[in-house]
Amino acid sequence: QVQLVESGGGLVQPGGSLRLSCAASGTIVSIDGMGWYRQAPGKQREFVASINNSGSTDYADSVKGRFTISRDYAKNTVLLQMNSLKPDDTAVYRCNVGGMMGSGSSKSRFVSWGQGTQVTVSS
Repeated sequence: QVQLVESGGGLVQPGGSLRLSCAASGTIVSIDGMGWYRQAPGKQREFVASINNSGSTDYADSVKGRFTISRDYAKNTVLLQMNSLKPDDTAVYRCNVGGMMGSGSSKSRFVSWGQGTQVTVSS
């Protein structure tokens, strides 16, 4: 099993900043990609940002230049630094991690989701 624990959400004024963190634990053999998605009330879940094993990053157009995704390989942690936040960024943010789990001759691929953390941007 692979568990993801998120932290860092909260209430912030427009123009403010927040940093989200997601730590993966369990019988992890390797992690390929880590990313963030969000879902606002009444809307579908949307991609926010991702980082692969080589450190290459990808961002949704709506957050480019404002959000930065990074990864702590030693701690199996992915961070999302969110600056210049707007009311439209209000959503539940969930991290997503994929890779290999298990041990010895019993290994398999996994894709795990965090429980979600609320980000509210409001004055």
